[in-house]
Amino acid sequence: MCNKQVRDLLLMLTSILCLTFVFLWGGTRIYKSIRFNIDCGGHLKRAADANSVDLATQEMETAVSYLEREGYTSGYTSVLWRTPDEDVGFWYQNLKSALEELKQVKHDTTPLERSNLLMKLRETLVDSGNYGVIVTVPAGISVFPKNTLYFIWGFIPFTVGFLSAFWVWLHT
Repeated sequence: MCNKQVRDLLLMLTSILCLTFVFLWGGTRIYKSIRFNIDCGGHLKRAADANSVDLATQEMETAVSYLEREGYTSGYTSVLWRTPDEDVGFWYQNLKSALEELKQVKHDTTPLERSNLLMKLRETLVDSGNYGVIVTVPAGISVFPKNTLYFIWGFIPFTVGFLSAFWVWLHT
């Protein structure tokens, strides 16, 4: 084999290897997102949909205890800069505060007060999006606190793979 063939073969193998890493990265991100929705996001949605304070409290306790157990109580999900919508600490404190309000409901609390509290909780937990109602969570929360690692894992193979494929395409 001549040098050009060896170079092209190495570049092609590099492209394939990088593409494999990108697919593994994407698959892992999807898996982590599903796991987060099962362990926390789904419970937040159920709390928002709850028709009684007791049911909402139960779902919020499950979600907040998960966040505390996993250490999702402070920090940012962003890698390059910090934006308010990626503030995990604010989000966690907001959820914790909502849970405390639910726990303060007494047996003599009027139905109107209970209903108002459930509406306030729903407004806290969900937003209207392009595809209907979505649970309000910081972007990238499913891979928190390893967002930088996932960024590097996705960025480097994608960039190297793209450049390798472009080089092969350019020289064929």
